[in-house]
Amino acid sequence: MAPRILVYSATAGFRHDSIPASIEALKAKAASIEVIFDFTEDKDQFNDANLSKYDAILFLNNSGIVLDDAGKAALQKYLNLGGNFIGVHCASDAMRDTPFFLKQIGAYFDYHPDIQESVVDVQDRTHPSTIMLPERWRLLDEMYNFQSDPRVFGVKLLLTADESTYEDPGVRKFDHGTPHPIAWYQERGAGVESGGIAGRSWYTGLGHCIEIWSDELFLGHVLGGITWTLQSKTTLAFNASGKVGNPS
Repeated sequence: MAPRILVYSATAGFRHDSIPASIEALKAKAASIEVIFDFTEDKDQFNDANLSKYDAILFLNNSGIVLDDAGKAALQKYLNLGGNFIGVHCASDAMRDTPFFLKQIGAYFDYHPDIQESVVDVQDRTHPSTIMLPERWRLLDEMYNFQSDPRVFGVKLLLTADESTYEDPGVRKFDHGTPHPIAWYQERGAGVESGGIAGRSWYTGLGHCIEIWSDELFLGHVLGGITWTLQSKTTLAFNASGKVGNPS
């Protein structure tokens, strides 16, 4: 069976108008990477029995506290059992009351300057989520600032923002480190509790605009991140001994 991914786009704060476009883009590309996407905004789907079917959970442009205590516990258990995690754009503005979620995603969003053409630098040219990108990628999107440096959790940077290519008059109250992180990965997700089986985690701060969800370079970036994350071999799609996932 193909790897199965739960895409969760619930919001409890700001809601991106690109969410429908992002869902349609993922639906259209599912066959190209041989995965099955299930889409939901129902927090009640975060229970042990349901999450056990998935090889990864993708938080898509969420905001606010989008899980109740039972859902948080189910997500923690899923991660402890080797489940994989993917976060896109505003997912870093979700679950600010949940320390393990911070560790798993890497950093919380702080603020962004006005949307404008900007350049991001590729830090790792060999990763499946960046191999298709130019070394200096010019695009129209938001350049997120974060409340902490994700490198404290051992993440490896994939993309960084070239701050000389855009205007940011905002006041920075936090230090997210240098160079400016925009996308990163964790070979072993830091949100897993001691004794758990750590799957992979991948996050990109890009993905604000409706238009970017029809940009083939951006879609290649996201799809590459998804395929890399699934290759953790901690779930049933690629490991018959996995404790969660879609059996192969």
